[in-house]
Amino acid sequence: MLRPRGLHDGRRGRGPAVLHYSADDLLVVSGLPGSGKSTLMRRCIRARLVDSQQVREEFAARVPGWLPYFVYRPLVRVAHYRRLRRAVLAGGPLAVHDCGALPWVRFWLTRAAGRQGRRVHLVLLEATAAEAREGQHTRGQAVSAYAFARHREAAGRLRRRLAGTGAPPAGCASAVVLDRAAARALREIVFVAS
Repeated sequence: MLRPRGLHDGRRGRGPAVLHYSADDLLVVSGLPGSGKSTLMRRCIRARLVDSQQVREEFAARVPGWLPYFVYRPLVRVAHYRRLRRAVLAGGPLAVHDCGALPWVRFWLTRAAGRQGRRVHLVLLEATAAEAREGQHTRGQAVSAYAFARHREAAGRLRRRLAGTGAPPAGCASAVVLDRAAARALREIVFVAS
């Protein structure tokens, strides 16, 4: 069990089995597309989830199968950000899927949560490009080379910042970095009353 404070490096399979956060905290799960963010969130978290992948799946179930994702992607993004805003303003424990390619999203989350007196925590799933591509292949949803390059650049900046400062990103109370083995070993993420 770990109550994260500061930066915790859970790479090389040395991650905790359980992560504990306070009941009013907000958890941001970030990493490359295909790194396992949605899988981890659905498997480990028993709190409200805002996951862009879930919104995409809801839209895909309603549109004709022949319609390519890029056509309705703007609608998915608008629906996701509206859902995210409502969930943050509602308060209570919340876990958010963050693709990481849009730094303003994490900035807005930390500002909005801070105004509510809530802390924001980061879990970064560290995967190689090959591992992430394999994850995309497994779920049958490949990301374009252009989009994947943007995600890799954003994830690289975040990793370098964590390694350089040895502290969580600005606005975050803690950061936990998990490689594939450590993410698989994580059994539960719990929000508990302080």
